[in-house]
Amino acid sequence: MRVISEGCRSLLYLNLSYTDITNGTLRLLPSFPNLQHLSLAHCRKFTDKGLLYLGTGKGCHKLIYLDLSGCIQISVDGFRNIASGCTGIQNLLINQMPTLTDRCIQALVEKCHQIMSVVFLDSPHLSDTTFKALAECKLLKVSIEGNNQITDLSCKFMGKCCPYIRHIHMADCQKITDAGLQMISPLKHILVLNVADCIRISDEGVMPFVQGSSGAKLRELNLTSCIHVTDASVREIAQRCHELTYLNLCHCENVTDAGIEALGNISSLISLDISGTRISDTGLRALGCHGKIKELSISECKNISDTGIQHCHVSCCPQLTDEAVKTLAFHCQRLTSVNLAGCPKMTDTCIKYLAAACCYLHFLDVSGCIHLTDKALKCLWKGCQQLQVLKMLYCRNITKQAVLKYTAKLEKQEHSDADPPSWLGYDRDGNILTFTKTHALEPEQTNSSK
Repeated sequence: MRVISEGCRSLLYLNLSYTDITNGTLRLLPSFPNLQHLSLAHCRKFTDKGLLYLGTGKGCHKLIYLDLSGCIQISVDGFRNIASGCTGIQNLLINQMPTLTDRCIQALVEKCHQIMSVVFLDSPHLSDTTFKALAECKLLKVSIEGNNQITDLSCKFMGKCCPYIRHIHMADCQKITDAGLQMISPLKHILVLNVADCIRISDEGVMPFVQGSSGAKLRELNLTSCIHVTDASVREIAQRCHELTYLNLCHCENVTDAGIEALGNISSLISLDISGTRISDTGLRALGCHGKIKELSISECKNISDTGIQHCHVSCCPQLTDEAVKTLAFHCQRLTSVNLAGCPKMTDTCIKYLAAACCYLHFLDVSGCIHLTDKALKCLWKGCQQLQVLKMLYCRNITKQAVLKYTAKLEKQEHSDADPPSWLGYDRDGNILTFTKTHALEPEQTNSSK
């Protein structure tokens, strides 16, 4: 640190987390008068006295980000020392700090009025008093988790005093109820709301919130284990939240197909977790019509059978391997349509899995799967008797002779042994190119038959 302090006086970012720094090290911090970002996370060997150095001399008066996670030795006096020297702090991260109390935050906020973002994960002793103190700041983000002290009163403070707040994360806070969500519903700028594991929340809180001023702007909503939330809330979310990209309904056990089917109205949705809900094959088929969902979690859904998953489109996934297809094939044996086009890591083994498990396959596109050989066609010929359409563009290791031999009974086949075009994003050996262009897969110099 002494070498750094002598040679890097213009330092803006300093991460000392998980080190054995002492008060002597903190004494060097005034050597960095321009320091803006400081992490002391999980440093246990300095004391409150060491934090005095943040304000001595030129000090760290430009500090805007401070991470004190896991520094359980800091008392109220330490926070008072920080406040005296670093009044411009905007972002405060204090996770895994069971010793953190309301008085610590009050001491800080007395002089640090510019705080905009606070993260207090695993700080069980904070209460509504903390949020009353923070109401004096212009908060944009609040994250607190695993706390049984804060109540709806904290939501009331935010609703009245934090008009520009954008991110509210109050997960596993057991005393937050529907009344709390109702109190923040007039806020106009909320983009992220996470009330996971707040088990007292129901439709009476969710519906007024999404009907409120932020509903149309909301981007992320996490209702994990809000067991009293039903289809009524999901339908309201689908109707109001047109900008929503992420929705987590995991273990909302009263959500059924009726609610899930309504989510098709949210064209922006790309990530959905409905694990542990009562969705069945019917709801899953409805989601299949939603073309933009990239991440779908459906674990622990007892009403979904393999008949519910018949179409799989994973084209242009350059890192996808045979193991992924193995899992897919043996867990979704009623697949009728599979698109693996543009997946250069696929080998004959992948096709072997599909042929062994998916006997109902009607459509298969392996265009650009450059490592496939004639063995793949032989496997399909033996195992997929119902196959009707097979696309094999840019498969240079599949011979025309094998195509003629093993695809004669298909309704349609397309084959070419040309190298993959650059817009697929990789060369003939599967090496990723530095620039790509996206186009639809179209036949190019193909040998096709119907």
